[in-house]
Amino acid sequence: MKDISIYFQSIDSEDKFEKEMLGSYIQANINGDFPEMDKKGVAIFYVPEYRNDIENKEVSFVNDFRSQLYKLYRGFNWDHAFYDLGTIMPGEKIADTFYAISTVCQELIKKEIIPIIIGGSQDLTKAIYNAYEKLEQLVNLSAIDNQLDLGDANESITHKGWLSHVVLHKPCYLFNYTNIGAQSHYIANNTLDLFNDLYFDICRLGEINQSIQLSEPFMRNTDILSMDLTSIRASDLQNNNYTSPNGLFANEACQILRYAGISDKLSSLGIFNYYSNNHKATDEMVAQLIWYFNEGYANRKGDFPVGSKKSYTKFRVFLEELNEEIIFYKSNKSGRWWIEISYPGAKNSKFMRHQMIPCSYDTYEEAMKGEIPDLWWKTYQKLV
Repeated sequence: MKDISIYFQSIDSEDKFEKEMLGSYIQANINGDFPEMDKKGVAIFYVPEYRNDIENKEVSFVNDFRSQLYKLYRGFNWDHAFYDLGTIMPGEKIADTFYAISTVCQELIKKEIIPIIIGGSQDLTKAIYNAYEKLEQLVNLSAIDNQLDLGDANESITHKGWLSHVVLHKPCYLFNYTNIGAQSHYIANNTLDLFNDLYFDICRLGEINQSIQLSEPFMRNTDILSMDLTSIRASDLQNNNYTSPNGLFANEACQILRYAGISDKLSSLGIFNYYSNNHKATDEMVAQLIWYFNEGYANRKGDFPVGSKKSYTKFRVFLEELNEEIIFYKSNKSGRWWIEISYPGAKNSKFMRHQMIPCSYDTYEEAMKGEIPDLWWKTYQKLV
């Protein structure tokens, strides 16, 4: 593993914590003592890079999520490593910050340590994505966001226009993109048409409000998760830097992050557009999001793509419209469902890990009624 400590500014702290508090559990880069990271788990670090936020380009934010996080108590069955690597300060150029994030993420992912990047504008998602290019891994990217943030690839990347820089990046390692929490009044029709043409997934805010469980299969199918804090309603953040009257409730955001942590596929997380300036409720919101992700991680089941298909119950559904069977799998360990998409190519193709798609029992019931599941159709179109 490369020496990534050179990218970090350590944490200055002399605080003492109770035995069960996270401040006593986290292996932190305090006063220059960089953790060894000899066990897989989760690593957080803070990146206060806001120069691509065109609305707050010259603003300096005081963000203090650590003081809230360290006072929380560890979960009942947590035995994974939990690291706090410190802060990556903005480089002389924004490209320098991107390079540091990408390099650090790449090294952590190789060691099966999930990086959680806190702070900065959401275009830093592109820096995380760059790490997978170096790993030559085809990935699924999901964003918890009230907007689609497509932007124009011919223009400079911004906090509200970064996705096009991912989609059109060459070589492309993006297999699928999913938005969770989109609000229709923020989406232009031509952007929505493009998303449909690309067979991307959108799970709107209204759907999430009706059933938070809809987000679980999407989280289970995600490699990179990028969360925009503006997706949470302003009243729950209690901070005049956030103004949206509609959005996820705080408890819904925590539940989605717990689903993300449980996902055996997910390998990186970013929590972005973090503007606090000593607003305690916002700092504590970020701390709790991190806590619930770790709670999910501690309860991973070892399902696909980690587990073998031998630990699944197989279901076959014949669809007359396709004149073929669709195969479903149900995990004997967790009770969760997957649908298999047959790829008309070589078995050892780069798409192998994308042929088993997480789904819900409702998707199985849909197929039992003789209907082609939308999830099956959209994935098949991307494969062919």
